[in-house]
Amino acid sequence: MIPHPSPLSGASYSAVELDLDDAHVIVLDQRLLPIEETYLHLEQLDHVAEAIRTLTVRGAPAIGIAAAYAMVLASRTEGEFVRTMERAADLLKATRPTAVNLAHGVDTLLAEAREVRGLPRAERTARLAARARAYHRADVEACRTMGRLGQVRLPEEGAVLTHCNAGALATGGYGSALGVIRAAREANKRITVIADETRPLLQGARLTAWELMRDGIPVTLITDSMAASLMAKGTIVAVVVGADRIARNGDVANKIGTYGVACLARMHEIPFYVAAPWSTVDLACESGAHIPIEARRADEVTGFGGRPTAPHGVAVENPSFDVTPARLVTAIMTERGVVAPADITTLAAK
Repeated sequence: MIPHPSPLSGASYSAVELDLDDAHVIVLDQRLLPIEETYLHLEQLDHVAEAIRTLTVRGAPAIGIAAAYAMVLASRTEGEFVRTMERAADLLKATRPTAVNLAHGVDTLLAEAREVRGLPRAERTARLAARARAYHRADVEACRTMGRLGQVRLPEEGAVLTHCNAGALATGGYGSALGVIRAAREANKRITVIADETRPLLQGARLTAWELMRDGIPVTLITDSMAASLMAKGTIVAVVVGADRIARNGDVANKIGTYGVACLARMHEIPFYVAAPWSTVDLACESGAHIPIEARRADEVTGFGGRPTAPHGVAVENPSFDVTPARLVTAIMTERGVVAPADITTLAAK
């Protein structure tokens, strides 16, 4: 089990870590939350790839960290070293195409692998493990800095809406969108949270509510279809969400339903903020039109918890993400600064 508090995340829990023996990736199985808090000890690259694919570990920064740790496991296998690591990188990148952090974590470790190719195997693994843990720590620090910078934009009190889960579970610890909220609370702002349930897999209901209740932050759960009514009543003062990829023009890919929330926020003149570490920004991607959108299985929509909720054979469309145009985003919050979407490239040199 991952130690509590986690030595790397700085939170009371961590979605993923590398065991001290550098031979096991420890993953909090998010499919079982909030009913069970179960940690899996994975010792093979394929097992970590499957954990990413099945949402056992999810959230853009967290799967980047998981993939980095998976590369450490790959370094322990037989075969020509660099070619083995390149095959591992290809396997991991194919698991979930939308979140750019996944490729970022993999490429960070692949670059390190090429640097240490001439060392004995044990030394190579040790170097890669150190680099992967540094990558994890950097994400936590990025989230904390992002939180401090971003919370300035939130009002002194009121309810903030968030969609999906962009907390400690989705990052190395602390969180992106929830990191901003945590930082606001640490600054003694009287912020409460309204969490969309987030169909079809209920990340808001299962994960965001679980995190915030553990931290003692007041949270109210609503169905996705209730946000408009609460905005019309003036209950919601701001929206903060995470991101899986931010394009060069400021378009944002995030969990399906985010675009709808952004449209509602614009309609009701409520600020809509996106919080994400710089590793989520993809300057090579010109706009949201070029972001690959993952399509997932039909049974995620036609049933839940192993029980059918729709007629057998009904046609289903199940994109995991949508793209919110930059024009609907009030500001993007990163550890490098808080800027209007059109100015995201100004942070590249920082």
